[in-house]
Amino acid sequence: MSDAVIISSRIRLARNLKDYPFPNRMSDSQREEISEKVKSVMCQGDFCGYKFMAVNMEDLSEFDRVSMVERHLISPDFASGEKGRLLITTENEEISVMVGEEDHIRLQVILPTFEIEKAYEIANKLDTELHKALCFAFDKRLGYLTQCPTNLGTGMRASVMMHLPALKESRTVSRISANLSKLGLVIRGAYGEDTESEGAMYQISNQVTLGISEKAAVQNLKSITEQLVNSELKTRENMLKSFEYQDKIGRSYGILITARLISHKEAIKLLSNLRMGICEGLIDSVDLETVDSLMLKIQPASLMRHKGTRLTPEERDRVRAEIIREELRPK
Repeated sequence: MSDAVIISSRIRLARNLKDYPFPNRMSDSQREEISEKVKSVMCQGDFCGYKFMAVNMEDLSEFDRVSMVERHLISPDFASGEKGRLLITTENEEISVMVGEEDHIRLQVILPTFEIEKAYEIANKLDTELHKALCFAFDKRLGYLTQCPTNLGTGMRASVMMHLPALKESRTVSRISANLSKLGLVIRGAYGEDTESEGAMYQISNQVTLGISEKAAVQNLKSITEQLVNSELKTRENMLKSFEYQDKIGRSYGILITARLISHKEAIKLLSNLRMGICEGLIDSVDLETVDSLMLKIQPASLMRHKGTRLTPEERDRVRAEIIREELRPK
């Protein structure tokens, strides 16, 4: 039943090349040099069994870049399109590399559902081969050297995206957050630090990178995630005994399939209710994959990318409603 709660698993590694200064002290020519080096390693034929393509961030439109942030492909800072920044990714976007963000390289692997160990295996394999080709900055005592001291050591952030509507509704997330911090983990909104939880989506990740191995960090996250899944499912079971909450789910579905205008905030809240209804067997005409896909498609920049033009807020609300009705229409 973990699929009912876990949306995706992510491993992110921060790495820097040995013979170059950190990005905040680099010249434009050094940025270009590093981009070319990484591109030549990863984009010449197959690399570790994957085909990669590269794109210069400054060549993309603003809503193309912001859409990538909405899809968790890049960070908000990387979307600025600063000169020398390069994105390398597979076609399905499960593996991506930001070149020239806070560190020279930010390698990321995102897999659907609870596949944190598999994501780590892929990231570790790519990391090993990149290190052979590029030689990363590493200290025997401190581990991998990073621009921000909080990433020193493994340079790894392992995270799981979770849908926790019952725990949010029961107001237990703040208590969980306090307990997680004692275990070296942190719970945040879907887009990381300083972001709110939209649609009861939360990101659980490791906080400690120094003095712990990568595998230990992954196992710690996996163990705590399993406990959270059980807690969420038990809380849902109790909540759904209420006809009032069942009615809330039914009404959410009704609004979604009939609305002609709908804001992003309202749509995400209603889709969250619908997702819970599907998982608990109250709605059988829609599948989870459709709802999870919709949550990304209806983001503001993603809508404009889909239409190929800039849209006013009201136009976005109209297009969003059209897409939702079409996707949720009984087949």
